[in-house]
Amino acid sequence: MKLLRGINLGGYLSQCEHKLEHYETFILKEDLIKIAGMGFDHVRLPIDYEVLEDAQGNEYLPGIAFVDAVVAWCEELKLDVVLDLHKAYGYDFNDAGDAEKNSLFTNEDSKLRFIALWERMAIRYGKKEWVAFELLNEVVEEENASLWNDLIDRTVTAIRKYAPDRPIIYGGIQWNSARTLKLLTPPADKNIIYTFHMYEPLIFTHQKAYWVPNMPMDKDIFYPKDMAYYKKESEVLGYKGEDVVVSPCEEMGKPFLREMVQEAVDAAKAAGVNLYCGEFGVIDRAPVEDTLRWFRDLMDVYKEYDIHCAVWSYKKMDFGIIDDHYAPIYEELVSLLTK
Repeated sequence: MKLLRGINLGGYLSQCEHKLEHYETFILKEDLIKIAGMGFDHVRLPIDYEVLEDAQGNEYLPGIAFVDAVVAWCEELKLDVVLDLHKAYGYDFNDAGDAEKNSLFTNEDSKLRFIALWERMAIRYGKKEWVAFELLNEVVEEENASLWNDLIDRTVTAIRKYAPDRPIIYGGIQWNSARTLKLLTPPADKNIIYTFHMYEPLIFTHQKAYWVPNMPMDKDIFYPKDMAYYKKESEVLGYKGEDVVVSPCEEMGKPFLREMVQEAVDAAKAAGVNLYCGEFGVIDRAPVEDTLRWFRDLMDVYKEYDIHCAVWSYKKMDFGIIDDHYAPIYEELVSLLTK
């Protein structure tokens, strides 16, 4: 299992209206056929816990049937698949910092339910050689770094009872920031993959994103330009008074992107594991030619460092590669993403 170049199925079993009617229509076998034809070798399948279990934490077989279908289609089409727990009972990255909603790291019952879910996943898919497990999409809070290491250790131990050879993927904190992989405890287990997400600079990749606090909605942001431009445009996004763009690079481009992934590369090397970027992309409100230039530079950097990856996302979700916004650059973009 190589997981070289993949694409996310965002909005299908995660970040969606959790109804069977949605699951039945959003992704079909024809979509997986198209993905294979585009040249991708795997899909990353984000899954919210509501798909997998009921309110009491028991198996929810009607939802699991849709995961089963994707796994079966992938086997038939010779695609690998990453089963990514995008939202867990007691943890949703959208509720970062809300201790009442996000109890996973402080409540033992929530931890036991998380581990039990992964045990069931390991039992169900652990002998399938084209399946990998991603423990949790994005842990955010700095105060959870040590607690996340502890939960990783307990969960990996539980999975390995039933799936001794499946790749297990996990990242750091702060929305899977590349610079936080160094906070992970080096794994004692084999076949572990470190992951990070890459949306830098955010003012470009998420321009006009309605869900980003303070994001301007009335201007185009271009790529590349000098670093002073990005620092100025990003001032409104500052978190707790911190600069969003902090870099010694004077120009935006491959040197900046290298810098953004370097700590992830170093952490993975020190831990003796492979490195995987589970999400990266540019919103469908960005100028398309600038979008293409960003992807071209980033994919060059990924090739330099042998970073495997999955682009966000296949359709809709404001980042859909097959949607109309990307049509002028579609052929070249797909070629970049699959080579």
